[in-house]
Amino acid sequence: MSAQVYTLSEGRVPLLISMPHNGELIAREIKASMTERGLSVPDTDWCIDLLYDFAKELGVYTIKPSYNRNVIDLNRDPQGVNLYPGAQSTELCPTSCFDFSAIYLAGQLPDEQEVQRRISDYWQPYHQQLSTQLTQMQQQYGIAILLDAHSIRSEVQRFFSGQLPDFNFGTVDGASCSRELQSHLDDFCCAPYSQISNGRFKGGYITRAYGQPQQNIHAIQLELSQRTYMHEATAVYAEEKALAVKKVLRALVLHLLDFAQQNSRSTDIEK
Repeated sequence: MSAQVYTLSEGRVPLLISMPHNGELIAREIKASMTERGLSVPDTDWCIDLLYDFAKELGVYTIKPSYNRNVIDLNRDPQGVNLYPGAQSTELCPTSCFDFSAIYLAGQLPDEQEVQRRISDYWQPYHQQLSTQLTQMQQQYGIAILLDAHSIRSEVQRFFSGQLPDFNFGTVDGASCSRELQSHLDDFCCAPYSQISNGRFKGGYITRAYGQPQQNIHAIQLELSQRTYMHEATAVYAEEKALAVKKVLRALVLHLLDFAQQNSRSTDIEK
């Protein structure tokens, strides 16, 4: 491990955007055990940081990892619990890509000791900062909102049939945020894009672990279809598409900040 584990961008409003699958790096000592397919990190949430590059201007906190989900998935339970019982899922330290191709060479799967090392080196630092930041925001403003930002190809047969809606919001069926915030979110229109709440993606570990509405800490996951901003077949960023969807993402963030302002004890929240 040679690079810093994550990058935190400081903000001035009680909204934090987490991008747990944005990282692309793989440490040298891990690369030697991986297949070419695994090294190509095909299941990355490509360019999410570019889509939310307006966050700094709005004073929104952001956190993103340096290392790829093929090293360790920051949105998985460290105990290895499947968050969607009975449904296909990839592991804490994934062994196969979304298309079932092998990530590791024969006989090179990470053993339990290696998994625990990766939890200590990669998973825990990210989550410690996430927890600390949300707590500090809640203490300062009386409210904290976490937007866990993801993207995925619009068609992945392993996880769902057919084509995914464009905007897939998850609040663990309303458990990770207050009823009022859920209603506020439901009022947001993603047109001209399609949208759904708590469909196939209800929220991963981060949404479930940090959404504590009783403490006025609220978590929302957004799984964005990559067809809205990429040429999916080639995984190439499509500037014109991206500019269009960024307008909706910016409007969504402002919509969440409106809720934060209405429910904060602070009067100095900027937008």
